[in-house]
Amino acid sequence: MILAGDVGGTHTVLALFDESGESLRPAREATYASRDHGSFEELLEKFLRQDPRPTVRAACFGVAGPVVEGRARMTNLPWRLDEMDLARAIGTSQVKLLNDLQAAALGMLHLRRDELVDLNPEARERKGNIAVIASGTGLGEALLYWDGERHHPVASEGGHVEFAPRTDQEIALLVHLQQALGGRVSYERVVSGRGLHNIYQFLRDTGRAPEDAGLARKIASGDPAAAIGEEGISGRDPLSVAALDLFVSIYGAEAGNLALKGMALGGVFVGGGIAPKILPALRTGAFLRSFVDKGRYTDLMRGIPVRVALNPGAPLLGAAHHALGL
Repeated sequence: MILAGDVGGTHTVLALFDESGESLRPAREATYASRDHGSFEELLEKFLRQDPRPTVRAACFGVAGPVVEGRARMTNLPWRLDEMDLARAIGTSQVKLLNDLQAAALGMLHLRRDELVDLNPEARERKGNIAVIASGTGLGEALLYWDGERHHPVASEGGHVEFAPRTDQEIALLVHLQQALGGRVSYERVVSGRGLHNIYQFLRDTGRAPEDAGLARKIASGDPAAAIGEEGISGRDPLSVAALDLFVSIYGAEAGNLALKGMALGGVFVGGGIAPKILPALRTGAFLRSFVDKGRYTDLMRGIPVRVALNPGAPLLGAAHHALGL
C-alpha cells in the first residue's frame, strides 16, 4: 500500500491507498488535530494501529515547514520529522518528506476540472512554469518547473519574506504590525488566518468602523478568521467586509509577485483552506486587479491563468503520487 500525509499546524490528514498500476485507489483516511499529539510518530502509530497492520511499500508526507536533508522542523508546531526514523516506524525504506506546498503543487496536477475555479477570463493556456500559493494557518508558496515535458515541484518559504505595502493604507498596516509584533512583518502575518485577524484589528483600532459586540464575542471564543470571513462574505458587518477586501487585495498582489518571480506563464493555483471559503470575495475582481497590477508587466500578467483549487486534499494527492514513484 501507499501511505500519504498532509502534516499541518492545525490538522494532519493521513491516508492509505491501494496501488493499481500507475493509479491509486483510496483505502482509508483520517484527520487529526495536530496539537492533540506530542509528536508525528505518535499520531502515525495511532493511524496504523489496526489488525492486521497494513503493509506499506512507500510513504510520502507533505510537511508545513522546510525540509533539509530528509529532516523537517515544522513552522507552527514543535514537531521534528526525520525520514530515517519514519522508515523504521513504518517498516519500509521508501519514505520521503516534502514541503507541504511541494506536495500541494504536485496535487494540483491531479485535480479534476470541476475542482478548479477560474479567476482570469483573459488567460491564455500555454505550457510553462506554474506557481502555487496557499493561505491557511500560514502562507505557503511553491513552483512547478516545466522542463519541456513535465513539471517538477520546487519548494519555497516565500510566505516568510517581508511584507511589501503598496498603498498608504498598507503602509499604515505595516507600521501597526511592526509595533504589535515588535519588528519584522512577513507576508504570512497578513495573508493567513491570523493575518485576516491582524487586518481586522488594524482597521478596528484605526477607526475604520466600530466593532460589533456579538462578533467580538464570537472572535474571542472561536476561530477569529472564520468568524470575520463569514461576516465579510455575508456583508453583515462593515468592519469584516473592509478587512476581507484588504486581505483579498494583498493576497492577489503576492500571488502576482510569485508568478513574476517564477515566470509562471503556465498558471497560478490558489490553494489552501481559506480560498474556497471566501470564493465570492476572490471573484469580485479585487484579487485579479492586484495580481495583474505590475507596472510594465501588466500585459504579461493579464495572460496568466489563475485558478482557485476547491479540493482541500491536493497536498495529500500530491504526496501519494510522489510515493507511487518511489
